[in-house]
Amino acid sequence: MAKLKYLVWALTALLMLSCQEEEETIIQDNAESFTTASPLVGLLSRTAQNPTATDNVLDNSSCFSVQLPVIVIVNNQQITVSSAADYQTVQDAIDAFSDDDDLVNFIYPITIQYQNFQTQVLQNANDLDDVLDDCGDDDGFDEIDCIALVYPIVVDVYDSNNQLANTVTITGNSSLYNFLNNLSNNVYVAINFPISAVNANGQTIIITSNAQLENFIEDSIDDCDDNSNGGGSGGATLVQSMTSGTWYISYAVHENDVETSYYNGYNFTFNPNETILAQRNANTINGDWDISDDSGSLRLSLNFDGSLLEHLETNWRVIEFNATTIRLKKETSDGTDYLTFTKN
Repeated sequence: MAKLKYLVWALTALLMLSCQEEEETIIQDNAESFTTASPLVGLLSRTAQNPTATDNVLDNSSCFSVQLPVIVIVNNQQITVSSAADYQTVQDAIDAFSDDDDLVNFIYPITIQYQNFQTQVLQNANDLDDVLDDCGDDDGFDEIDCIALVYPIVVDVYDSNNQLANTVTITGNSSLYNFLNNLSNNVYVAINFPISAVNANGQTIIITSNAQLENFIEDSIDDCDDNSNGGGSGGATLVQSMTSGTWYISYAVHENDVETSYYNGYNFTFNPNETILAQRNANTINGDWDISDDSGSLRLSLNFDGSLLEHLETNWRVIEFNATTIRLKKETSDGTDYLTFTKN
């Protein structure tokens, strides 16, 4: 009888282990799984985060937002800011004189809220200065807040280090933002599709894949931020950014393989005459670039001599850019390619 119990226990354990290994394989090898390095994580984080750029006229920082109502003093004018509509009143007071310091002074205490939805009470201007110092520089890419995900969202999670698989239910923006920003490099995530989202026009749409979700968010960037420079009339501004300083490749994916390290040491100079110099140590590769407008979407075409940089040679779609970062994407039959230039 004891042998029979042991045999039953062993078969049960083997079945459980087999099921766990099968679940781990399904998540890790799932074509819809992604890790923290995926561009989708950044897009989802910006969609879910606490909006912190809308009130920059008050705090001049996208690191946090100031909870309303709040009283400020601008050019000796006291203004009660009760809603976002009052931001324009503050801006008008700043613009009223051309020879003033344009400082926005708060009546303390004030409460600020970070991108991760945590709050902090500031008692005076010194507290505010300390927070601003800790924030560092903004990356220039703000929240994508004119669209919304519909919760709950269920995700499968696999930790490749500990070989553990589980399911997590995301219940809201705060939950999603903090889940994504606490992901380790060894964790694979797969969303249980379909999910729903509300677009900039208030319409609910059904999303069935990572690619569809990524495209939905990227296509909404211009709708959510007039200053996103995602395409169209931003061509002249993109040229100004590109032809100023030198650049390196901070992220590169070709046919679903991350190839960023291959470009370590390369510095790229985009010349106003539409030529490129790619330099690494004493070696220089010449090339050319061209910007075009494809139905309101900017395209950046790159070409280089020889074959060392052949994976960069394509007509890239410009997702968004600012003075220090250019994010590019190209969808092919073999997968989606990504390329990010960052200014040195």
